[in-house]
Amino acid sequence: MLLAARGAAEQGLLWGIAALGIYITFRLLDIADMTVDGSFATGGCLAAALMASGVNPVAATLAATASGFACGAVTGLLHTRGRVPVILAGILTQLGLYSIDLRILGRSNMPLLKLDTAIDQFTSLTHLSKDNATLVLGLVVVTLIIAIIYWFFGTEIGSAIRATGSNEQMVRSLACSTDLTKVLGLMIANGLVATSGALVAQSQGYADVKMGAGCIVIGLASIIIGEALVPRHWVFWSRLVGLVGGAIIYRIIVALVLQMGLSTDDLKLLTAVLVGLALTIPSYIGRRNQRARYNRTLKAGCQDAADR
Repeated sequence: MLLAARGAAEQGLLWGIAALGIYITFRLLDIADMTVDGSFATGGCLAAALMASGVNPVAATLAATASGFACGAVTGLLHTRGRVPVILAGILTQLGLYSIDLRILGRSNMPLLKLDTAIDQFTSLTHLSKDNATLVLGLVVVTLIIAIIYWFFGTEIGSAIRATGSNEQMVRSLACSTDLTKVLGLMIANGLVATSGALVAQSQGYADVKMGAGCIVIGLASIIIGEALVPRHWVFWSRLVGLVGGAIIYRIIVALVLQMGLSTDDLKLLTAVLVGLALTIPSYIGRRNQRARYNRTLKAGCQDAADR
């Protein structure tokens, strides 16, 4: 059980990078971006294909990040220039990426067990066991990415991206292009998701064109758990850390449930149910509390009128 939880924590760190990307579109830009299922797989497939061709694993991972930027740019331009609804633009990009991934790999999946990956290089460099090296590398990469995100979204353009999701009309009134901020936000988000895909592929030892299926749901589950850990009114960097913590907790929950005998065939159904409940229950509680406040106010008003 402890070994399963430890392995889940390693995967949670790497998936946490994808959760950070999905958070940028889902919370900061207020966009439901379906591109991420495709860009996750593209990152993994491109990194695998490049490493199989003899490219350095670190360079292959950076190339995967660049491919994610390109995926986000396609979705962003379809939405802003082509005036395609953003959810449809993401689906179109995701659909096209499936064929591109097949072209990149030349087949539906590729094993990486005999290739030198970034994790293998880090293991040789630190003289740690592979499991410990994966954990430490995940912590280092996640810490670096959180620091960069925190810095970037404190800059002028980063603040404009955050403001676009909160009040698009206000951003336009300040002579800032919301089309540009949306495209940049989608590029950054999908770049992070593709990076996560490349690292997850190297960690699990294979790349598959279908490895991104359900990525957005897993990311949303991580976001919801992370927001339960760290309230929204806390400082920005603590929310980013909370998202990664949410991804780790989600992976540990999945590992424990599988250890208890749940079939892997039911895993996606369980994830969908959990995310659905997590999204609807807070809304229901909020409406119930609002009705309770209204009834108390009405009762107090009626009592005051009767006293007079």
